[in-house]
Amino acid sequence: MYATGFAIRPTRARRQAIGSRAVARWAMIVGFAVATSIGLAAAVHGGTAQVDSTTVVQPGDTLWSIASRRYPSDDIRSRIDQIEQMNGLSSPMIAVGETLHLPA
Repeated sequence: MYATGFAIRPTRARRQAIGSRAVARWAMIVGFAVATSIGLAAAVHGGTAQVDSTTVVQPGDTLWSIASRRYPSDDIRSRIDQIEQMNGLSSPMIAVGETLHLPA
């Protein structure tokens, strides 16, 4: 009538087994959270090196229009100077079909 045999194991040993599993689970959860946080922080901060890009000058393009289209929140004049220096231009004159290297 009474259920016997269920309390054969000592309670202390049972708690230790459950405790070690819980610690392992928490360690995995914390490790995953840390790895995810580092990955997201690197992505937001720009963890990869930026690569210089190129553009082909289209009819009606000027250095000003290219710089303002590519860098809308930056100082356009400084970006134009950088483009001129990267491409070895002595003036802001560019030709249609010319390939320009743009700074990252």
